Amino acid sequence: MSKADTNIWKQKLVTPDRVLEKIEPGMSIFLSTGLAEPRTIVKHLMASKAPNLQDLTLIQLVSLGDAISIQELNAHKYRLKTFFSGWVASEAIITGKVDLVPSRFSRIPRLIASRHIPIDVAFVQVTPPNEAGYCSLGVSVDAAHQAIDQAAFVVGEINTKIPQTFGDTFVPLSTFDMLIESQDDPLCFNRWPVDEVFDQVAANVAGEIEDGSCLAFSLGPLFEALSPHLQTKRNLGIHTPFFSDALMDLVKSGAVTNRNKAIWRGKSVTSYAFGSREMMAWLDRNPLVEFQSIDKVFDAIQIGKNQKFTLVLPARKVDLSGRIALHFGKGNVSAGPGEAMDFVNGAEISKGGIIIFALPSRNRQKSPNITLSVENFPNLFSLREAVDMVVTEYGAANLSGRTVRERAQALIEIAHPDDRAELVAQAKAAKIIYEDQIFLAEVANLYPTDVAARHTFKNGLEVRFRAIKPSDEEGMRRLFYRFSDEAVYYRYFSSIKTMPHTKMQKYVNVDYSKVMSIVGLVGEPGQGQIIAEARFVKNKANPPYADVAFVVDEAYQGYGVATYMYLMLIRLAKEKGIHGFTADVLSSNASMMKVFEKGGYPVQAKLEYGAYSLSIPFESKSGI
Repeated sequence: MSKADTNIWKQKLVTPDRVLEKIEPGMSIFLSTGLAEPRTIVKHLMASKAPNLQDLTLIQLVSLGDAISIQELNAHKYRLKTFFSGWVASEAIITGKVDLVPSRFSRIPRLIASRHIPIDVAFVQVTPPNEAGYCSLGVSVDAAHQAIDQAAFVVGEINTKIPQTFGDTFVPLSTFDMLIESQDDPLCFNRWPVDEVFDQVAANVAGEIEDGSCLAFSLGPLFEALSPHLQTKRNLGIHTPFFSDALMDLVKSGAVTNRNKAIWRGKSVTSYAFGSREMMAWLDRNPLVEFQSIDKVFDAIQIGKNQKFTLVLPARKVDLSGRIALHFGKGNVSAGPGEAMDFVNGAEISKGGIIIFALPSRNRQKSPNITLSVENFPNLFSLREAVDMVVTEYGAANLSGRTVRERAQALIEIAHPDDRAELVAQAKAAKIIYEDQIFLAEVANLYPTDVAARHTFKNGLEVRFRAIKPSDEEGMRRLFYRFSDEAVYYRYFSSIKTMPHTKMQKYVNVDYSKVMSIVGLVGEPGQGQIIAEARFVKNKANPPYADVAFVVDEAYQGYGVATYMYLMLIRLAKEKGIHGFTADVLSSNASMMKVFEKGGYPVQAKLEYGAYSLSIPFESKSGI
């Protein structure tokens, strides 16, 4: 087709009223979704008083409630079926004005192709044809191809203002029985505002996402805030239902390369784009973004082929066992349980995959978002076994492989500090946590979230470091029982054989106004194993000094972990105004003495009864 012939479609245009004349009572009409909604023909359909437009069923996978009039639905001229309970549709569904079809998104194209959901007419928004005579579905592929194949009457609403996108988006011009020209600008969205709380939630989520991860994004303030925090990552991949302005920024930053993906390598894969005019322009003929139908994008097997697939979902509430209440109601753009399950299953299949739910610790009314139970909340994601991690602005709670008691402790730690005492009391009353569980209410606000680091040691050993938490009790117990008798004696100066709950919970509940304790973890996020612990305890000397001690799992000694943690403690102690360390080391513990010598400060040692009493002032460096 020559360039001059690309405008041949204009000669085939008809009026919207001419299209509506072909509609018969009782027909089912498919409408393309989201920013691809054929607004001109739908508005004419809503406004028309033609007698043939009666008892019609409108089918739209994700209804944004823009062109479809709820008032007209009240008049019983039309009935809307949708597969997505978010946005404005949820209120209409609850009141019985809209029919929700519960289904996994991956199955919807099959339902349409098999005529379990019959379609007589398809109204789809498309771009003008290219030189080869093909129109693009633009920013919404979903199940449009299956609907077009099933419909006896196919209408293309050509919009010159939507982007031509690549992937499974092209439809021959000859497919359309009629064409109309869009009289409306494509629907666009402003970007979501981000407040300080969501920004901190997003920062904590980003801290759990590794380089080389493949991500699924959704829409809303969480993801708007998440994008900037991911821009320092390397070789991220994108396989997502929704593409947004936040994802556009992430791709443009260079953090997304899609090099590590197993399928559609080099491409960010999506079914829908929701966002601004700037994003629409950026997507036009952009080879970095691949649009595919929802049976492919939501296919758990395909998702799971990508290693380190990381699914981040916004939550409304979470209870102490890890059950999630998802958002619902007007303005909701996040997935419900049905929409989420395909991606949840994909993340479970993925090697190194992880499922993260994120939310502020309190809602806008200052009520707790972490509660004893979410049983009475709607839109429940009850598959608590699939929840690897919950993140708030106060940190990340790793739930994978943990008992209900351990989950409750971890979730209380990331609740709002002013809500933790009540949660502890409720959990004790419900016998979820130990009745003698220690809770230091006075230091709830003191947890040092900024004490976090990663370091790769020799032979590629990667260790994550953070401040100790009360929920580390079981991890620290397991570390203790991996020690040899000699290691226990070196650390505790006695032959301790057991470390029960009563002892260990005192050790892990730290008053950070006086104590700094750091743990080192190896393994995947959410499934880390504690392999080292180091701490200092401020004494009452003047000027203040602190007693220091540390221990490393014997399987990880010789890598330099102890030296790294010692240097961390020195930096943190100096920030707290501490003038030096003191320590007691058995004379036979040569490896520990070497660690102190590598710290860069002079070590003053006094031998008494087979042990060195060390003093390490910070005033001057030793030159080592």
